[in-house]
Amino acid sequence: MPGVIDYQWHEVAIPWWKKFVQHAKQHGVEQIAIEEFPCQLVYNPSTLLRLRHEVGDMIGMNLDPSHLIAMGADRLLLHVEGAVPRPRQGRAPIERGLADVDGLMEYQPVTNTKTRTWNYVAVGCGQDLKWWKEFFSVLRMTGYNGDVSLEMEDLTMSVGRLADFN
Repeated sequence: MPGVIDYQWHEVAIPWWKKFVQHAKQHGVEQIAIEEFPCQLVYNPSTLLRLRHEVGDMIGMNLDPSHLIAMGADRLLLHVEGAVPRPRQGRAPIERGLADVDGLMEYQPVTNTKTRTWNYVAVGCGQDLKWWKEFFSVLRMTGYNGDVSLEMEDLTMSVGRLADFN
């Protein structure tokens, strides 16, 4: 596995991203946000910082905490200082019974809510208020003071039902 990962980083990703960053700069793009997602080469703060180190700080993270939670991360923002252009609010509760058997790397479509090891749920249906206060506090401490995008991906709830939580 280390040889495969090394090949992906040094022969594919870094050369491609260096060219793409230059192309983006030539066309007036100021920042690129990569969404960290399980099973991708850049899937957590450490891999994001590795890419930034190689290609420059134009690369940032479209931080979706649900993806990190689904991979078992706990303290989400301790290593992403200066690299979070636009966080998104999301929550992916782990379905313990299924995850205990199959683990957390989930390839099933999000529509298979009954058999997935984790599912997206609406904000307020996963983490408690204390967690969200800490999340935003740490974001602010790392220097982020921008917009936050709310993503509604809870397939067990209609968008109209989300208004019940206001």
